Amino acid sequence: MKYILSVFLGAASYGILSTIVVLAYGNGYQLGEVVGSQLLTGFILAWGLALFMKWREKQGKGGSKAEKAAISSNANRLTWKQRLLLMAAGAPTAITGLLYYQSLRYIPASLAIILLFQFTWIGVLIQAVSQRKRPNGIMLFTIAILFGGTMLAAGIMEQGTGQFNMMGVVLGLLSAVSYSLFILFSGKAVPSVHPVYRSAWMITGGLVLVFILFPPAFLFNGLIWGDLMLYGFLLGMFGAFIPPVLFAVGVPHIGEGMAGVLGASELPVAVMLSSFVLNEHVSALQWAGVAVVLIGIALPELMKLMKRRRLSLQ
Repeated sequence: MKYILSVFLGAASYGILSTIVVLAYGNGYQLGEVVGSQLLTGFILAWGLALFMKWREKQGKGGSKAEKAAISSNANRLTWKQRLLLMAAGAPTAITGLLYYQSLRYIPASLAIILLFQFTWIGVLIQAVSQRKRPNGIMLFTIAILFGGTMLAAGIMEQGTGQFNMMGVVLGLLSAVSYSLFILFSGKAVPSVHPVYRSAWMITGGLVLVFILFPPAFLFNGLIWGDLMLYGFLLGMFGAFIPPVLFAVGVPHIGEGMAGVLGASELPVAVMLSSFVLNEHVSALQWAGVAVVLIGIALPELMKLMKRRRLSLQ
């Protein structure tokens, strides 16, 4: 149960981000300052945890001998090629943040998170094209449910498409593509390395990319010592530090399929906060769309469980 709760809370943490970003924009901060302060916080926390683990290993505390040996080996034997590969794999998460947060300037947070969640079927499409393998019937049915739920949740069925800023919609969809690529690359980039060190190097890659695109003037002009520090700390905690750690704890024990289902908790949390904190209007029909999207995400895993149960009864 604790592993299920770990993944659930990790995903729910992501749902908090859009509300914090909108509040930061309301205080006059810009995209580069918001994302830069988030990744800087994540960088400090991730490397702090990595150094703490290395210290515990040297002190001979925590974990079995095999785990200590694995941590020590992973920490000391990483080549620069592997480090650069992990940094490159972390770039899409920075790009996702930039695209997603910029979309919040044009469209409501409740719509932005729904567009980001299109990664669920975009990832399937990318895999189908790369592997030249057509998705099975269950997956196609799931995509149809997700598409229908998205139409409801976005309010298209009620108000049409004329109300939406197309720049925001395009940015939201591009963030979904970027997030799909992040999931694809992050799972294949040096998987033998301990998750803590993988996360630290991937966050480093994202930070370097953002600082190249948006030079961190906020570090020198005094902005960092204002409210930006609070926003950056919250975004870094809930977006760049807590979820990877909780996922690293829970996912190996519950499997990727169940993790994907629990990961959908991000969606209702984000919509709920945008409604109650940002006072965005979310109709009953849109909430129904959110529920349909959640069902669509859970459907493949539920079908697998039913199939396994039938086989066990035979």
